Formats: sequence, structure tokens, C-alpha cells
Amino acid sequence: MFEIGRLCVKIAGRDAGLKCIVIDKIDDNYVLIDGQTRRRKCNIKHLEPIDKVLKVKKGLAHDEVLKELKKEGIEIKEKVKRKKKTAAKPGEEPEVKKQEPKPKKQEMTELKKEKPAAKPKKADKKAKAKQKKTVVKKAKKKAVKTAKPVKAKETAKKPKK
Repeated sequence: MFEIGRLCVKIAGRDAGLKCIVIDKIDDNYVLIDGQTRRRKCNIKHLEPIDKVLKVKKGLAHDEVLKELKKEGIEIKEKVKRKKKTAAKPGEEPEVKKQEPKPKKQEMTELKKEKPAAKPKKADKKAKAKQKKTVVKKAKKKAVKTAKPVKAKETAKKPKK
């Protein structure tokens, strides 16, 4: 039923609804197809045969398949291949996006020097002093807690005489 040259419609997968021609029979379940679909191995369960059989040779090239389908009145949209990114040839300059350079360390320090720092208010100084005192007190307490000597166990067994 799926002999070479059979016109089919793909009913499953990404190419569903597109017409194709059977180019080669691989085994009982698989055939090689080409046409509006991608050229690939396909399960015969995913194909719906049409009653037309074209006279084509086994392993027909893609260009010849397109010619045969045009004779039958089936339009095929040709996909445009994308250009691969290649390295610049000698004598040509590669396209580079220009970005503003980041300021260097020296420039950053100059920028900081130019802007005068705001003077802290008296209330801010008092608040900072209080924060420092509480931190110091907590640190001292922790130091006191960790500085306690650890007593050795006196209840250890005494040697018998």
C-alpha cells in the first residue's frame, strides 16, 4: 500500500496536515518521506495514503520531489535558511556594539572627592554613640559568659587502696 511514489498526508506530529511522497520503504512499519514535510523516516501509522501514485525513482532528491509535486498542483513554501555567524575575514572589521566604558578606579575616586560629604547632624551622632555603647556592652557580656572557668569533675572514682 505504501509503495514508492505514493502521495500521502501526514496525520501526526509537527508536520500534520502536510502532503508528502513516499521515497523509500525502510521496513514493514517505516518509510522515507519528503515533500511539504521534512525529509525523514516516518511510521506508516502516521500517514494517510491518497489514491495517487507518482512515477518516481527510489531515493529521489528533494529538488526533484518539489518538481513532481508542482506537476500535481501542490504548492510548497520554501524555507529560507538562516545565515551562520562566521568570523570576520581578514580586511573586514567585525560588527561590535559600542558600549560606554566603565569608569576606572581613579575616576571613581575623583568623582567621590568632588562631591562633598553631607555633615551628620548632632542627633545622628548621639544615636550612633548609643548604638556603639550597646554593642560594646553585649560584647563584654558574651566575653564574661565564655570566660567562666570550667570545673573538673570531682566525683570521679577515687583509687582504692
